[in-house]
Amino acid sequence: KMPQTPPFAAVFDSSGYNRNLYQSKEDNCGGLYYHDNNLLSGSLEALIQHLVPNVDYYPDRTYIFTFLLSSRLFMHPYELMAKVCHLCTEQQRLSEPGLDKNWMQKIAPKILQLLTEWTETFPYDFRDERMMRNLKELAQRITSGDEMYRKNVQQLLQNLIRKLAAVSQYEEVLAKIDATSADRLTVLKTKPQSIQRDIITVCNDPYVLAQQLTHIELERLNYIGPEEFIQAFVQKDPLNNDKSCYGDQKKTRNLEAYVEWFNRLSYLVATEICMPVKKKHRARVIEYFIDVARECFNIGNFNSLMAIISGMNMSPVSRLKKTWAKVKTAKFYILEHQMDPSSNFYNYRTALRGATQRSLTAHSNREKIVIPFFSLLIKDIYFLNEGCANRLPNGHVNFEKFWELAKQVSEFMTWKQVECPFERDWKILQYLLTVPVFSDDALYLASYESESPENHVEKDRWKTLR
Repeated sequence: KMPQTPPFAAVFDSSGYNRNLYQSKEDNCGGLYYHDNNLLSGSLEALIQHLVPNVDYYPDRTYIFTFLLSSRLFMHPYELMAKVCHLCTEQQRLSEPGLDKNWMQKIAPKILQLLTEWTETFPYDFRDERMMRNLKELAQRITSGDEMYRKNVQQLLQNLIRKLAAVSQYEEVLAKIDATSADRLTVLKTKPQSIQRDIITVCNDPYVLAQQLTHIELERLNYIGPEEFIQAFVQKDPLNNDKSCYGDQKKTRNLEAYVEWFNRLSYLVATEICMPVKKKHRARVIEYFIDVARECFNIGNFNSLMAIISGMNMSPVSRLKKTWAKVKTAKFYILEHQMDPSSNFYNYRTALRGATQRSLTAHSNREKIVIPFFSLLIKDIYFLNEGCANRLPNGHVNFEKFWELAKQVSEFMTWKQVECPFERDWKILQYLLTVPVFSDDALYLASYESESPENHVEKDRWKTLR
């Protein structure tokens, strides 16, 4: 039986290392350097060796995740897969003659387990034909010895193909959504505003709107692969200047699509506020979005919350003084305070920790939801990556850095696996995803038509826009 692997977040203890992983007495062991039983660094070759199971050894799950995540800064996943195949073949060749069958029975389930973890956690690596070829070759080698493993290998391949089909389908849907909203935008530009429905007629309950936003957030989070965080800051390998580690590696753009959704939501909020002709209607829309934002906060959906606040803080909206005078703003200021960027988003980080604690002890999916303010998460990972070198002066891989990266990304992995507990409302989802939103110029124009320009700068801008 293979070792059962615990869920991600539980694996990383508070300091980022799993304390009882490495029971090596010496500090330096086969090209790997330890301190207090923590793996700190090693040559790339030794780290690859450490990934490959043998008859008496199976790598710890935190190590597998951390190395598969970070190794792509040094080599393509398909190169790593080729090395893993090679090392497995070498082991088989070096085992004593006649023990071949016996060796295979001991090692096959371990190799299979490693491939399962790889294909389940980093499925997008296998959008590369070279990866698929290597995977099938290694699988072939495992199954040649035993009928029992053939079923397991088939299961592994079926699961992988299902995941890759799902991401392709998702990308097609995104492309359709983009096309639809582009078509509708031309209608919006040529016909009067009155033809466009507004958000309150589509969904008059802020509570329901917050739930539908959470659906969109969780679906889009779910498709982001952990490796996309690392690929967001492509670097050259310092030991090999002419070779960028990422020439043809970016197989997905789910991370970008998610950032685009945030921007869309901000502009949608600003559009809905600037569109109504009457002041009291505008004030009502602002109050409605304040309620939606508060509900997002209660759910643990910090990304939608931040997008809504950003939309309300855009200048075409914030300049509408007469409209804001009609709004009960106390609730808005509380939310703004929660998302205040000062002291490196201290208030938000405290709220996020609270939501994370709640999700760890949760009994229902409803309490498990944690949707982080995504741009800040990317920024944190970016600074962690920029702040430390990938290699140490002796050429070793700086594994201490990669434990920290893996710890942050693994927390995200836990959040993205939550199933959305709310019922879908297709009509509202369709509206949120495809209704046209104003550009910056159109927002200013609508804003000046609602409340006329107050100073020279605004007057000049209005002239140009008209």
